[in-house]
Amino acid sequence: MTIFSVLDLAPITQGGDASCALQQSCDLARHAEALGFHRYWLAEHHNMPGIASAATAVVIGQVAAATRQIRVGAGGIMLPNHAPLVVAEQFGTLNALYPGRIDLGLGRAPGADPATARALRRAPDVDPEQFPRDLEEVLGFLDEPGPDQVIRAIPGAGQRVPVWVLGSSLFGAQLAARMGLPYAFASHFAPGHLMEALALYRDRFQPSRWLERPYAMLGYNVYAADSDQEARTLASSMEQAFISLRRGRPEPIQPPVEGYRDRLDRAERAIVERTMACSAIGAADTVEREIHAFLAQTGADELIITTTTFDHDARRRSLELTAMVRDRLA
Repeated sequence: MTIFSVLDLAPITQGGDASCALQQSCDLARHAEALGFHRYWLAEHHNMPGIASAATAVVIGQVAAATRQIRVGAGGIMLPNHAPLVVAEQFGTLNALYPGRIDLGLGRAPGADPATARALRRAPDVDPEQFPRDLEEVLGFLDEPGPDQVIRAIPGAGQRVPVWVLGSSLFGAQLAARMGLPYAFASHFAPGHLMEALALYRDRFQPSRWLERPYAMLGYNVYAADSDQEARTLASSMEQAFISLRRGRPEPIQPPVEGYRDRLDRAERAIVERTMACSAIGAADTVEREIHAFLAQTGADELIITTTTFDHDARRRSLELTAMVRDRLA
């Protein structure tokens, strides 16, 4: 049975603020836990008016405190923005507070535009081998320390917090396979290399002390509602976000617009269709067909569902319908 989880972008809506967004994330996490979702991840993005989870480790701590048993983690921490020791200490602290419930997904993108990346003190020309080295360093800090190890992550040392490689290209797939780590692919917004990356990861996977066989989790958009038309309208808020980002004018999550795709020119409509190719949008029966087809195509071990809507109650309802579909597919 494929496992279902939740990815939350902590959306800040037009007329709302970060405080409201973070309170709603805690509420949605409790709802996801009650519905039987396996894990609840938050993502690091910077200088994005519509996303409140920039301080990802802080938000994870709040969500873990608001829930009781669901796994909570980062999908992900953008490792080049941080010193490996700091990441290990942060997630070691989280795991000390919430033992056995914390995940650490690591990506190599900046999670921001170039100017913001510079403000984060990220070097403009990153050595392509730096991310693998930093990843190994994080793993070392979270492992049992050696007798002569001078620098230790405290908390963190010996906790072996599960570490994932995140990616949207073949680089992450190769790295996860070589290091024997679980792999999460960002198909919810960058599906272009999905099948090639999956095949590469599975074919080249080398068992490790972290993982015996390949394990792939795929990002997937789900907008479920009581009718296909209602679901398509709900999804327009995220479609607007993608277009505003492409135009270089990111903004808070906007109210839904009926027939939004039909209002776009050919080029922008193609962007939306390409970006959201891995999506199930509709009533429960429609969502079930789409998810079944996607699982048959990919053989995903786990789906991590993302649903960014303007209305929080609509997002809760979408999760309820998704859980019903999950149970039918099981």
